[in-house]
Amino acid sequence: MVESELMDDPSLDKREHQKALAGLARLNRFGDAPGMIWDELSGLAKTPGHGGLSILDIATGSGDVPVQLARIARKAGAILSIHACDISEYALGEAKQRATKADVEVTTFTLNAVTDQIPREYDVVMCSLFMHHLPEEAVVEVLYKMKAAARKMVLVNDLLRNRKTYAMAVGASHLLSRSKVVHVDAALSVCAAFSVPEMDALAERAGLKDAVVRPWRFGRMLLKWERER
Repeated sequence: MVESELMDDPSLDKREHQKALAGLARLNRFGDAPGMIWDELSGLAKTPGHGGLSILDIATGSGDVPVQLARIARKAGAILSIHACDISEYALGEAKQRATKADVEVTTFTLNAVTDQIPREYDVVMCSLFMHHLPEEAVVEVLYKMKAAARKMVLVNDLLRNRKTYAMAVGASHLLSRSKVVHVDAALSVCAAFSVPEMDALAERAGLKDAVVRPWRFGRMLLKWERER
């Protein structure tokens, strides 16, 4: 059984939580998570006559990915309506501050993606570095709910479990963050992550039969599912 990550401890000191969230945001930038997601969204966002694309980022943490997406879309002249949810009120407070500092609009609300229903009012439902926190049955449940909620697309960005990713995660976590929580969790995260075939099988069980799961650079992988038009 994989050891639980320190970030998953609700009693984690707020100062340590803040340092960890900042460190994870730097790791997301290093892994180019916003760029990976934008590559998949840009075609939909730039469709002629499209009045804007609504996006929900679940388990958003400090909101670094949706905030960067909003900045990228603004530069590209695309209209995105971005919402972000998380189980942690503290993390959502950090996300609000991050959005304000970046001068972008991201609407936040509290939601437990494992136990709560995901609102069915978004074109795209996505998450980043969340699935490896969950046991397989919970991954299947969340993927099923993401599919039911998304009008157009589901995107899942997560770590790819292998030795190269482990070494990269440990090295990058020490280089980009002073947070001991990040140092410990970086290694635990890769150990808890899935391979491409494993994620593909979980998507199949969740009913995302036409989902495409592929490796990405910097030790990431991306699951993409599109609803038939």
